[in-house]
Amino acid sequence: MNTTPKSNRLHIAFFGNCNVGKSSVVNAFTNQKLSVVSNVFGTTTDPVSKSMELLPIGPVEIIDTPGFDDNSDLGKLRVEKTLQILRKTDVAILVVDITKGKNDFDRKLISLFKEKNIPYIIVYNKMDLQKLDNPSNNEIMVSATENIGINDLREKVAHFVKVEDKKIIGDKLNEGDIALLVVPIDKSAPKGRLILPQQQTIRDILDSNCTAIVCKEDKITETINNLNKKPKVVITDSQVFKKANADTPKDIYLTSFSILMARYKGFLATAVKGAKAISGLNNGDKILIAEGCTHHRQCEDIGTVKLPKWLNNFTNKNIEIDFCSGTEFPNDLGKYKLIIHCGGCMLNEREVQSRMNMAIKQNVPFTNYGTSIAYMQGILERSLEIFPEFLELIK
Repeated sequence: MNTTPKSNRLHIAFFGNCNVGKSSVVNAFTNQKLSVVSNVFGTTTDPVSKSMELLPIGPVEIIDTPGFDDNSDLGKLRVEKTLQILRKTDVAILVVDITKGKNDFDRKLISLFKEKNIPYIIVYNKMDLQKLDNPSNNEIMVSATENIGINDLREKVAHFVKVEDKKIIGDKLNEGDIALLVVPIDKSAPKGRLILPQQQTIRDILDSNCTAIVCKEDKITETINNLNKKPKVVITDSQVFKKANADTPKDIYLTSFSILMARYKGFLATAVKGAKAISGLNNGDKILIAEGCTHHRQCEDIGTVKLPKWLNNFTNKNIEIDFCSGTEFPNDLGKYKLIIHCGGCMLNEREVQSRMNMAIKQNVPFTNYGTSIAYMQGILERSLEIFPEFLELIK
């Protein structure tokens, strides 16, 4: 549980105004001193997170956010950080001082929860001082200082959400199938380890009682010929999609890690439809290439070097490209004709879909690395054959 990536954890975020005991509730909930507790206004200055296990859910990420009613200049920046946290929040917990009740800031947060379809629980803190008459199903009373009602809150959160057992590729395999994974080892490959989508895909294949075999891009033909049983599917890094397509026999499925991640995070349908926008780009159009993580960029970085080069070669247009990474995803997307996102392996499903929905609301096509590369190389249809439910979206 301690090694589960943050992107695979349920994100539970605590919201509320300054000095309602929010950080005290968080500390009691996690049974750790996660946040600094003080009577000083605005003690929590930035979101603080902690990974833990919450039964029966499993691994979760707990986030304590700054007070939402901080109207100072610095406080406004803190509120912006709080709003960013909403993009990744699977369950929101609004902490209210029971002796004061909800105010306009609380009601604004509740409105945001509803707008973003985030399940939420209202926690009335300081029940040792006052009681609430007839709390509703999504309300609970606690006392953080007296540790009253905290276990009830944990159980309420645990039973408030439904955790799906999603597969990356295993649902498309039969027991005993072989999956061949193509992993280039170049300057951008992390020394001594595989990147997260590769690790997760291997584990998913093994959990499905199938066999995962890994090779470099120049060993595809040799590896397939050396097997007594042909692979059910070849899964490649998108950077070598063209070579993998050439070296993989037509009777073997072919797809990429990035396409698998788009399906796993729930935005493959949007990505397939969005990729078609590449053909409609014109001179002077502006697009955004977005990554969910921050890393040291090498000279042949896929997002900032290879993808722009493929776009220019395919469109033969003078396209303007902006880049963003990590948590810095712009709110105003209206100036873009297309957004090409990474697979989102370092982001939880809620945040990836939040970014996708922001684009949809602003009528901006949204796709990802692997889908756009397959489209530009004329192999998108083949890369989706193992997922026939998405093939009709190409037309």
